[in-house]
Amino acid sequence: MSLRQKAEELGIRYFLVSYSDLFGTSRAKLVPAQAIDDICETGASFAGFATWLDMTPADPDVFAAPDPNSLIQLPWKPEVGWLAADPWMNRQPVAHAPRNVLKASLARLAERGQELRTGVECEFFLLTPDGQAIADPRDEQVKPCYDQQALMRRFDLIAEICDSLIQLGWEPYQNDHEDANGQFEINWKYAEALQTADRQTFFKYMVKTLAEKHGMRATFMPKPFSRLTGNGCHTHISLWDRKSGKNLFANSADVDGLSSMAYAFIGGMLHSAEALSAIVTPTVNSFRRINAPVTSSGATWSPNTISYAGNNRTHMIRIPGGGRIELRLSDGAASPYLSAAAILETGLDGIDEKRDPGPRLEINAYQDRSKLEGLRHLPDNLFDALRALETNTVLTTRLGAEFTRSYLKLKRAEWRDYSSHVSTWEFARTIDC
Repeated sequence: MSLRQKAEELGIRYFLVSYSDLFGTSRAKLVPAQAIDDICETGASFAGFATWLDMTPADPDVFAAPDPNSLIQLPWKPEVGWLAADPWMNRQPVAHAPRNVLKASLARLAERGQELRTGVECEFFLLTPDGQAIADPRDEQVKPCYDQQALMRRFDLIAEICDSLIQLGWEPYQNDHEDANGQFEINWKYAEALQTADRQTFFKYMVKTLAEKHGMRATFMPKPFSRLTGNGCHTHISLWDRKSGKNLFANSADVDGLSSMAYAFIGGMLHSAEALSAIVTPTVNSFRRINAPVTSSGATWSPNTISYAGNNRTHMIRIPGGGRIELRLSDGAASPYLSAAAILETGLDGIDEKRDPGPRLEINAYQDRSKLEGLRHLPDNLFDALRALETNTVLTTRLGAEFTRSYLKLKRAEWRDYSSHVSTWEFARTIDC
């Protein structure tokens, strides 16, 4: 069935043909249903240089080819269908476009007879429309995590989001008020990694849109308020055999329920952690979260050390249960596509090189890390993370030279732009020097 026929069946009048750029921004064109089959053949045209892709005005048009399998009918506006798209130029996939990067990694994984499945915990703040304060002035507990009153004051919005996920078949299973005032999280079932990345991309769009409908502004910014816990995006990871459907990370004989393959995967992520942070904590603001002082609520919920543990939330990697591992490093600014690709490639390097993660550390990494000699710390800032990525042969080789070059180029420009800005803090402390 063609997409136009599908549109007639579902009552869709328009399609949002959407791609994600290197900074995680969704770019789209609104295509009438009568033209969608032609767009599937040719792609929707964009000037790539006008978005965060590594292009100039001299480059030809980018054509975003919609993926029919990604179709999501907007629950709150069913006359519109959303389609994830893959950027092409000169009849070739744009090698540094995030969805193309992930698809290339997953294709190589498929050649090994394996599939990556991921689940994400997307945290977000609900703010006033100007973004200057949390939307609920009564949400002021010192320990606001799981606050029932604050959660139910936002019932109408949270329920509309969750009802939408139920309608879409994503199998949501819980909604909660998170550790910061004004912060929430909605969880849905894990899936194949590309599907999860598409869903996460759409989820961010949906939450922002429905928040606006309710007179608020939603943000996934890693650390919007210095005194409050930041927005993480904890990622749950497992590898599966494509033929048998077996979870390759599961081992009932292990104390934590993990296979030797899973431990090697952990070893790979630990080995390349500094470089990995350039992708999964990709902004200047990201490093306000992972290197933040403990908040009044009692914890930052984010890692500082390159370490792993069992069911212990103070480390970069946690083993929450058998058959899966949780990376706690990723944040709300990370590209769903690039994050999944980078996690996969560092993990596969661990498997291929048989990297030993060492013994798990059952310490409070927030309080006791100074007691462990040689324990590596995560980068202090984006610049250090980018330098680590540049020298890391695992990610630069596995993700490809074109992606690495383009990503480093644009992210270094972002760092220079930030560095040229004179902040209120430095002005106040330096004006009379």
